[in-house]
Amino acid sequence: MSMNVGSSSRDDEPMIEMNMTPLIDVMLVLIIMLIITIPIQNHAINLNMPAGNPPPPTTSPVVITVDVDFDGTVLWDGVVVPDRAALESKMQSVAAQPVQPEMHLRPNKLVPYKSVATVMATAQRLGVTKIGMVGNEQFLN
Repeated sequence: MSMNVGSSSRDDEPMIEMNMTPLIDVMLVLIIMLIITIPIQNHAINLNMPAGNPPPPTTSPVVITVDVDFDGTVLWDGVVVPDRAALESKMQSVAAQPVQPEMHLRPNKLVPYKSVATVMATAQRLGVTKIGMVGNEQFLN
């Protein structure tokens, strides 16, 4: 920033330089206002957590193991599921039960994510609530 002080020998010529100080001040105020008005991003996930210590379960839970093989083949408790319609019918029967069994989803390390996401989306769409990923330690390396 420069400022002309005093007179020069050419008083008749107009000053060509623009005074940038007010423009910079206005821009700084606008930037500060923008920063203040941006809402704070809270990265939170709402979970329905129990409100106390639940009593220990009296019976062991029923567990259904769903494996997704490296080529996308789905196995339901070790039995190959031939197509998606058969998988949906099995998941509908699980979702219809009053006390849903636990569903353990074990993907292979080499399976494409699309195959695992399809199984998880089908479970969510049909209302299966007790589903969990098992064997994630294979993905550490």
